[in-house]
Amino acid sequence: MLDEDLMELFQAGTVEAYNILVDRYSERLMHYLFGFLADKKRCEDLLQETFLRVHRNRHSYQRIAKFSTWLYTIAGNLARSEYRKQKRRYMYSIQSTSRDNEEYEMPLPDESFAPDKHTESILQENSIFKALDVLPDSFREVIILRDVQELAYDEIAEITGLPMGTVKSRINRGRRKMKHLLKDVYPFDDKLQKTISELSAN
Repeated sequence: MLDEDLMELFQAGTVEAYNILVDRYSERLMHYLFGFLADKKRCEDLLQETFLRVHRNRHSYQRIAKFSTWLYTIAGNLARSEYRKQKRRYMYSIQSTSRDNEEYEMPLPDESFAPDKHTESILQENSIFKALDVLPDSFREVIILRDVQELAYDEIAEITGLPMGTVKSRINRGRRKMKHLLKDVYPFDDKLQKTISELSAN
């Protein structure tokens, strides 16, 4: 059954249709949110909040839009908001005062790699998420939507509110930046592209 059919059933009072949509999209949305935040616990909270908003605002959905587009727009708004909060907290945490009472940034140790994770696949995934984290905001979301979630260009344009040409341009530029950031991990472009797309299936 199509997502849109399930949503109409849910709007008519069939709770089972909502549960099917939750099961259908939970894993994909977790990968999408993790691409922004790289924090499993926070992503789980945002996943719950996303579906809570779907439940609460179900009657505002109209079938003229794809359900997945509507859903990713909700999740994306939450993810962007939380990402900005994380960045503000991070910048605040690394501010220190010099002897001249002038603020400067003091780097902290990178603890993103857990010491007990030694397999190559885990290290590669961590490298990808680290690279995503340093991508400019304008590139990060479209790369996640296209190369992790494998959404169509027109759907990405609807979710982000960007013109199609801008979406394609940002994806191409974002991919070039990712390849540069990961050149020591993935010396061949096709291997990098394959691994990024496989994140949505892991």
